Amino acid sequence: MTLQNPSTKVRNKPITARPSCQCPPRGRCAARASPMAAAAEADVAAASLFGADRRLCSADILPPAEVRARIEVAVLNFLAALAHPSSPAISVLPLISRSSANCSLRSGLLSDVSSVYLSYAFCKRSLMRGNNAKAFVRVWKVMEMCYKILGEGKLVNQRELFYMLLSSSPNYFSCQRHVNRTIQDVVSLLRCTRQSLGVMASSRGALIGRLVLHEPDEENIDCSILGPSGHPITGDLNILSKLILRSDARYIIVVEKDAIFQRLAEDRLYNHLPCILITAKGYPDIATRFILHRLSQTFPNVPIFALVDWNPAGLAILCTYKYGSISMGLESYRYACNVKWLGLRGDDLQLIPDNALQELKPRDLQIAKSLLSSKFLQENHRAELTLMVEMGKRAEIEALYSHGFDFLGKYIARKIVQGDYI
Repeated sequence: MTLQNPSTKVRNKPITARPSCQCPPRGRCAARASPMAAAAEADVAAASLFGADRRLCSADILPPAEVRARIEVAVLNFLAALAHPSSPAISVLPLISRSSANCSLRSGLLSDVSSVYLSYAFCKRSLMRGNNAKAFVRVWKVMEMCYKILGEGKLVNQRELFYMLLSSSPNYFSCQRHVNRTIQDVVSLLRCTRQSLGVMASSRGALIGRLVLHEPDEENIDCSILGPSGHPITGDLNILSKLILRSDARYIIVVEKDAIFQRLAEDRLYNHLPCILITAKGYPDIATRFILHRLSQTFPNVPIFALVDWNPAGLAILCTYKYGSISMGLESYRYACNVKWLGLRGDDLQLIPDNALQELKPRDLQIAKSLLSSKFLQENHRAELTLMVEMGKRAEIEALYSHGFDFLGKYIARKIVQGDYI
């Protein structure tokens, strides 16, 4: 479909931007509801036991045919607005806002897991506004590509999608960031998961330890006899969802860094402390978060501990595993886990030489400011972050090697046995 230029006219009448009416699942169109009706609905929600859940907006897991149908409806709505006999218009795209103002924390009623969620507040992509005209076109380009991918029954990762779009629309997709943000725009518009669009996670994660994986029609994978690199986690969530998991582990340990993961794997920590080690090798990707969530659901009595650097980025990584992220707030509840902070923490600084502490960088302070302003940071986490900022210092897990390379395993075991975690 060729999009009209803002200066184009239809039947000699100027084209204006007009928001298309989007109805939330409750069936009530917010754009047409009277103030009195809206107030009445708010009163009902406030009085209802499940009132908070009525504000929750989520992305659905859908089959390809239904996703393609939603894309077709979006196109038909666009064309209907454009061909309106009395007031032709290029409709704006109403997207669920992925801002901190539209974000809240949802606590489980029957579990100790909390997750980020987004409410029904909208932002817009419009061809008529110069600052987001390209973003408007990008949404249609990505939907067109996803429509083709789903029609062919394929799955692509974000990097593959970037090069496909770079070759077909170089003026709109000059970097990977454009693709990543637009995929989330499409998720917000169509209310379906990224995997449902035919885009799978680009996984960097790995796991090792007291775990046996069994994929239907495949051989068992015993993760306790692997090399220090562990078992790579596939980005295909469909495969991960079909895995049969067996384990006698008593703990799950999420490790921020690949180098620390490999050190613990090489030391065979899981033979001394019955555990499963898992890492995303930095900021957690969806596939690693998905398999961690599956482990938590399959083995609900096994606690999950996080081993991260004592800096704002380490806390941000822990919070992403624990609550999810605002940028993916429509799906966060599918991956949230009750992760406890094992280390490093302020109490561990006595184990670290003064010359191993590093100054906080401007990027650290930026992350700290964002975390301190968030609604979901729990008080003991906030206290740790405040201490980092007041000291102006940060510490990496590797600083514990000043006590020897075998000290890290002893440190982890001691903290777990003593219940020294938050």
